[in-house]
Amino acid sequence: MRNIAFYFFAAAVLCVTCGMFWGIHMAISGDHTMAPAHAHLNLVGWTTMGLFGLYYTVTPAAAETTLAKAHFGFAVLGVLCIVPGIALAVWGSGEALAAIGSILTVISMLIFLVTVFRNGIGRRTA
Repeated sequence: MRNIAFYFFAAAVLCVTCGMFWGIHMAISGDHTMAPAHAHLNLVGWTTMGLFGLYYTVTPAAAETTLAKAHFGFAVLGVLCIVPGIALAVWGSGEALAAIGSILTVISMLIFLVTVFRNGIGRRTA
């Protein structure tokens, strides 16, 4: 059965794959206007979610909680809102979606903060 760590890693790999293709497109076209959105896709999507997946891999007690599932939901929704939200803001179409994505991403990190303080890092010893 696949656990929350797998889902975080899967989301991270999807984000970095999209980010790489997007970066290649920007390089070929010479248009780097969307660099801020691209950077957030790579940082929040790939790096942060990859680190979350690593944490849940080494701390299996934390991975089994309902809070971990909520954490995944907020993290994914955050990326799905912040990246296109930044793109829309760069295009001059408003910042509302970027703001929503930012709030969701901060909520995700606050959930992770609680998770780390509750569970520590690594396997618990008897």
